Amino acid sequence: MKRLISVISVLAVTGAAIGWFLTRPDRIDPALLAGMSGDAARGEAVFWAGGCASCHAGPEAEGDARLILSGGRRFASDFGTFLAPNISSDTEAGIGGWSDLDFLNALQNGVSPEGRHYYPVFPYTAYRLATVQDLIDLRAFMATLPASPAPSLPHEVGFPFSVRRGVGVWKLLYMPDGVMPFDALSEAATRGQYLAEAMSHCGECHTPRDALGGLDRSRWLAGAPNPNGEGQIPNITPGALDWSEADIAAYLRDGFTPDFDSAGGHMADVIRNLAMLEDTDRTAIAAYLKALPEHP
Repeated sequence: MKRLISVISVLAVTGAAIGWFLTRPDRIDPALLAGMSGDAARGEAVFWAGGCASCHAGPEAEGDARLILSGGRRFASDFGTFLAPNISSDTEAGIGGWSDLDFLNALQNGVSPEGRHYYPVFPYTAYRLATVQDLIDLRAFMATLPASPAPSLPHEVGFPFSVRRGVGVWKLLYMPDGVMPFDALSEAATRGQYLAEAMSHCGECHTPRDALGGLDRSRWLAGAPNPNGEGQIPNITPGALDWSEADIAAYLRDGFTPDFDSAGGHMADVIRNLAMLEDTDRTAIAAYLKALPEHP
């Protein structure tokens, strides 16, 4: 019996050590940034495509106040309520003191400068698909925005989801290795895929999730329950959305449907962001959506 207990103890310790190793935060190789510098002018387009202000501006912010990324917006989910942090240029309350490497680790690996896992309510599963240059340009633009001293508020998440190391297990299951593998996309649709998947992270809302909160990629953009419990986020594949490419591009510019209804809720914020892009980018997103596999 003593020998059995000893064997079980050794196996338990070994298993814990392996689990601790496998769930460790993954970091970017600093050599990846060698010789790179950010272009704030290019980074502005990345900022709007990525929808940073939609989550990180103050809850009631309008106009130029949307560029003050003080955080505080609440996001309810089955796992608790998450609060957007301050990502302004403030060196104490925000991310003004971060290096480019810190920024890249956060956006592509979901890891804080202190080495803690971020919860995937922060869509790093999408931003990890972006080019390093685009993200460094984004960093350069965000450094030009106003600082806010507002403190980041803690998430309202209970046990066991409050154990950040558990996010490492989630990452092993759900971190994507690349964009969705669609065949024979046109040049415009390929550009649209990059904007929709890596930047605007359309899948975060429009794709259903499993019990652990991972995206069900077999039903990509086929619609999903609204996380706040209010209604359904629509299916935007050709199996349900019969708008033309021109209809979609126009909607992404002004928020009006072909039937003259208007975008509401979080989508209104998305429209405000995408309206800042070039017409060719909105047309590219439309081409991508029309090229998707149909889901009824």
